[in-house]
Amino acid sequence: MERITFGQIPKGMVEQLMAIENYINESTLDLQLLELMRLRVAQINKCAYCIDMHYKELKHTGETELRMSTLSVWNETSFFTEKEKAVLLFTEALTEISKKEVSAEIFNSLTKFFATEEICNLTFAISQLNTWTRLVRTFKFTAGNYQVNE
Repeated sequence: MERITFGQIPKGMVEQLMAIENYINESTLDLQLLELMRLRVAQINKCAYCIDMHYKELKHTGETELRMSTLSVWNETSFFTEKEKAVLLFTEALTEISKKEVSAEIFNSLTKFFATEEICNLTFAISQLNTWTRLVRTFKFTAGNYQVNE
């Protein structure tokens, strides 16, 4: 049962979070790559609502079932590009930063594929999804009802 519904979140808070989402979505980062990262953060943080949402959003971008179903073990497959692997490794490190710092090796792997501005936006996007998962898990949003806007 939900502790706090989406409609009960203060309007200003939702507007600010959505402004950040719009900024990230309008950046030069690829939407499919963003959704891949978002789904991985949701998996790490065990957020059922966010997993449902970003699975559906990723599927809407044309992502394959095989890649979505193996995302939690991406490093054991050959289904992801070197660029995606760098993002996923960074995503995991940043999401679990309380366990250890993001290494120079992980950070530097991003510079092969992204400009400084893009690395900043990617870091912001990962941080934003971590914020969402913490809100959603605390408020106990009900998973399964999310629908992609066409």
